[in-house]
Amino acid sequence: MHLLQQTLNTSEELESCSYRHKVMKNLVSGCFRAFCCKGPPSPRTEYDVVCVGLTGSGKSSLLTQLCSESTDSIIPTTGFSIKAVPFQNAILNVKELGGADNIRKYWSRYYQGSQGVVFVLDSASSEDDLETARNELHSALQHPQLCTLPFLILANHQDKPAARSLQEIKKYFELEPLARGQRWILQPCSVENMDAVREGFNQFISLLEEIDQEHIPSRI
Repeated sequence: MHLLQQTLNTSEELESCSYRHKVMKNLVSGCFRAFCCKGPPSPRTEYDVVCVGLTGSGKSSLLTQLCSESTDSIIPTTGFSIKAVPFQNAILNVKELGGADNIRKYWSRYYQGSQGVVFVLDSASSEDDLETARNELHSALQHPQLCTLPFLILANHQDKPAARSLQEIKKYFELEPLARGQRWILQPCSVENMDAVREGFNQFISLLEEIDQEHIPSRI
């Protein structure tokens, strides 16, 4: 037992050292390029993100638009798909999980390794679907592997007449009392207003960068 505990401690120490080495390497590399005019620009930081939401919430359409790809042949995601979504200061490796009834129960199997969560909801959906979305969001916010991560909650389909307002969604989903102390953003959007989508993602990336900064070892 003592040997096993020693092995586990050693593994954790190596993992911690490896992370600190990676962070310091990126920091030194970035500083070097900032003060030296020669050489290529600093590579963009990559983050692994999981994207969830019910079928029909618009996950695939929004991600496809962000990648500047055609939306003509989009079909509901079965299982999962992965897209590298580029932004000015970062690249998000987004793992999109299907939102059908028979798939949602397996979502948690794909949470490991995530650094952030994108939850897409249909703000113009039926009351039943909205309640299901609320339950799924509550489960995600409280899940042990996600509860410390930043959340981007996209209130999609704001261009539809039946869309709920941001205040209605915030109240119905009980976000302020439930997610108190967590980092989260609620962003209204639609495929007709991709600027709003990008604005939400840029704020989300800022949260991811804040967490990165918090993990940089302080000076002794």
